[in-house]
Amino acid sequence: MITGSQVALVTPMFENGEIDWDSLDKLVDFHLAEGTDAIVAVGTTGESATLDCKEHCKVIERVVKRVNGRIAVVAGTGANSTREAIELTVAAKEAGADACLLVTPYYNKPTQEGLYQHYKAVAEAVDVPQILYNVPGRTACDMEADTALRLAKIDNIVGIKEATGDLERAKYLVDNAPEGFAIYSGDDATAVELMILGGHGNISVTANIAPAAMAKMCKLAIAGQAEEARAVNESVAVLHQKLFIESNPIPVKWALYEMGRSATGIRLPLTVLAEEKRDELKQALAATGLV
Repeated sequence: MITGSQVALVTPMFENGEIDWDSLDKLVDFHLAEGTDAIVAVGTTGESATLDCKEHCKVIERVVKRVNGRIAVVAGTGANSTREAIELTVAAKEAGADACLLVTPYYNKPTQEGLYQHYKAVAEAVDVPQILYNVPGRTACDMEADTALRLAKIDNIVGIKEATGDLERAKYLVDNAPEGFAIYSGDDATAVELMILGGHGNISVTANIAPAAMAKMCKLAIAGQAEEARAVNESVAVLHQKLFIESNPIPVKWALYEMGRSATGIRLPLTVLAEEKRDELKQALAATGLV
């Protein structure tokens, strides 16, 4: 089981929207040095919706190669087409990813039975560990907890990234999931509390810019050191808020630019952070010692 702080890695780009491969390598090195436990390549924070299939697979390959087995690499391979999700998951396995993260099919608005059949089809088609990803605020599709628990009975479905921020739901999953099935937070603001409840880690946007603090917080929370974990979380709590002043990953990509770790590139229909919000974000970076 992968535990701890997993960064939902951005895909760095130049101003023209082309992928900045050198900066991608440097970001991987940054996370290796700062104690991140796993890297999620081309999740939704990595702009999976606007990378073409060839780019998507190449980013996964590049991250796997750069990491070189030192920590786990989880590949984002979700799609709203089951066939496409299978194709991406096959490619990720061939690239050497340790696991795959599959967001619920967006826009289609499948039923709970449709969700079950979608994930079952991918799991049966590709023998690689797979993590469910529920983020209804972005997909207009909410995987109910009982559907997730039903899917948890499939051998190679090994966990869920639960990004609703609903701690009652998280507790229900923790209490009822089979042994070995991981419950991850996908909501930085409530992640520490989910892990204190018995969760196994956090797939994090904030970890892009504060990896050491997020890794420390996760370790403490998983170990049951609740007050110490909350204290670390409090030191970066402003980031959990300010990294969502516009749609993710707009603010976090601008934050990395302010930190000198990437250019400002982002792909349409997303645009760079609005000028009137930049000081607000920069103040949060300064308050946490990042600039």
